[in-house]
Amino acid sequence: MKFITTISIFIAVIFCGLGFISISKPIPLKFITPKGWAKPVYNFKENPLTKEGFELGKKLFYDERLSKDSSISCASCHQQFAAFSTFDHNLSHGIGNFLTTRNAPALQNLAWQKGFMADGSIHHLDLQPIMPLTAKNEMAETIENIIIKIKKDAAYKQMFKAAFGKDSINQKAITKALSQFMLMLVSSDSKYDKVMRGEDKFILPEQLGYDIFKKKCASCHSEPMFTDYSYKNVGMPMDATLQDIGRMKVTGNKNDSLKFRVPSLRNVVLTQPYGHDGRFATFYNVFEHYRKNMIVSSTTDSLLKNKLPLSNYEIGQLTAFLYTLTDSAFTHNPMFAPQGFNITPKFRDKH
Repeated sequence: MKFITTISIFIAVIFCGLGFISISKPIPLKFITPKGWAKPVYNFKENPLTKEGFELGKKLFYDERLSKDSSISCASCHQQFAAFSTFDHNLSHGIGNFLTTRNAPALQNLAWQKGFMADGSIHHLDLQPIMPLTAKNEMAETIENIIIKIKKDAAYKQMFKAAFGKDSINQKAITKALSQFMLMLVSSDSKYDKVMRGEDKFILPEQLGYDIFKKKCASCHSEPMFTDYSYKNVGMPMDATLQDIGRMKVTGNKNDSLKFRVPSLRNVVLTQPYGHDGRFATFYNVFEHYRKNMIVSSTTDSLLKNKLPLSNYEIGQLTAFLYTLTDSAFTHNPMFAPQGFNITPKFRDKH
């Protein structure tokens, strides 16, 4: 019996030395759908969330080495304090101070989104990072060079192995890891959300603004996402320099001229300037556009053919309501912050 035990131990040591002992499996990370929200459209079965995958995606998101000159990262244009949008810049900045043609959108609640980019040119979250990573006026790198850089980093090797298994440093793993990080960027704890859950109450201006919002804005900015994810021409004339025709560039359909995706109004106070090209500096500029400055054309959305009548009083109450969509728990969550600021991430098990 002693001999058999000794042999068993010997065999175990040999197998361990040869690398046959199985690697611990990634720790599943539960995705929580907020109460009352629809089921996400993202297929988690094709990219199961794990703690290791999330942490890898986070490292990639903040890594400036993913750009050609190692000067910018995904987070350079998607800043957490601005709900992962670009604060105070009308157009996003790429390497060498190149300007893009659009304002970087907030990254939030992406699990419910089917189309990406302001014109819907990308159809899957896992594919979306490839565009900014390789665009000459953004990060301007090649996927091949990114992989070479990553393979030189011992920490990355361990993280990819932990998240996806052995020899997994490739485009698919990179984009899936980035998706895992971005999928967890769920904003659902603003004052509005607390009111909807019965945990808080609107003050009078907020309630009046909410009532006005439901009558005049909710047709496009539907709750709880505050967007219907459609593409609309809202009477913004084409910028003569940028020459951005919007959705028409994707579909080739003249009826899609100057149509852009309806943005979510969640955290809208933090995501200025506004519009697909950041032409509106403030709320007031946006309201002035809808009530006075729209250029109505044949492709302008039918709901806006007569512009959007808004009194100064209504604008004041609407503004009060829009402030209730700010989710400070989301914008200050250390779980989403750079590695050095996140000492002990806390993954919520329940809402």
